[in-house]
Amino acid sequence: MSTFNTTNIKSTSGGTPDFSQGLNVGSSDITSLVNMTEFYDQASKPGTPANGAVWWDGTNAYQYIGAQWIIVEVTVPPLPFLGGRGLFGGGRDSSNSNIIDYVTIATPGNATDFGNLTVARSTLASCSNRTLCVFGGGSTGNDSAVMDYITIATPGNATSFGSLTEARYKLGACSDGTYGLFGGGRDDVIDYITIATSGNAIDFGDLTVGRSHPGSCSSRTRGLFGGGNSSSATNIIDYVTIATPGNATDFGDLTTTRDQLTACSDNVTGLFVSMLSSLSIDYVTIDTTGNAADFGDLSLNRVMPGACSDGTKGVFGGGLVGVKSNVIDYVIVATPGNATDFGDLTVARENLTASSGD
Repeated sequence: MSTFNTTNIKSTSGGTPDFSQGLNVGSSDITSLVNMTEFYDQASKPGTPANGAVWWDGTNAYQYIGAQWIIVEVTVPPLPFLGGRGLFGGGRDSSNSNIIDYVTIATPGNATDFGNLTVARSTLASCSNRTLCVFGGGSTGNDSAVMDYITIATPGNATSFGSLTEARYKLGACSDGTYGLFGGGRDDVIDYITIATSGNAIDFGDLTVGRSHPGSCSSRTRGLFGGGNSSSATNIIDYVTIATPGNATDFGDLTTTRDQLTACSDNVTGLFVSMLSSLSIDYVTIDTTGNAADFGDLSLNRVMPGACSDGTKGVFGGGLVGVKSNVIDYVIVATPGNATDFGDLTVARENLTASSGD
């Protein structure tokens, strides 16, 4: 057999070269190199990939070609559940509030009025698909099953979305960009919705322990519910695979028992905040089960703020510190450390919820 070396292949007739006998590169048929056979989204190198597999490690994309990982240039799609606009909805000032505020997360400054919820309520939860934000449950004085939604890019009042499977408050919510989950409250129930399609929630499964006021955050695939109150404050962290209805599995523990939590993430790292039992922010690596570690402290000690993220900054707004607070502060989610002042909400309040999108 002859060996043919060239640095360029060109058709002098202006057509496309035709290799009728096939062409191999690195022992693999060149036609297979354009096909993605599998996709991995994880920090560690996949153990048994198929030829053509694509792996995203959070920084670079690789394709498995000829028994080796080759780095490729890609435009990474935005996270489908995080965006540049942070929304803070509901809560309680002198009474239950219908206020929705917004901030541009990349640019510290004071919040601006966005519009109003359909029903004033506190201790509600929210999630988004980057375009729509859905607010679910809460307390109007009684437990509420209300879900309403806004289009994040367009300030205005919320519109009815549907109802949770049961009325409850003090719940947590997260999303993978397609499905939104609402978990906890009075019991162990997890509901889910398809965020792009208005309608009533459907039963998803159960938390490992029924509890109120868990904090919830997510990656592209996994949703976490951490802490809360099950007759007393708990340190439990549960997880689910958001695309697959079923019961939650134990993830690990917070650094201490915590009640009245809020949480946010950058897809890799999840932050859990509650000042009721500890002054610190906890963090976990969402796709790796294990116990939480200390991240840092908020700029002002307070309970029951709302939290959201644009994938870089985690922003915490409102809460209670003897009196209701309008403080917003932020951290860089990938870099443990104390929070920095961001600005102020339009109205001081506690027991509010937060999400992000564009």
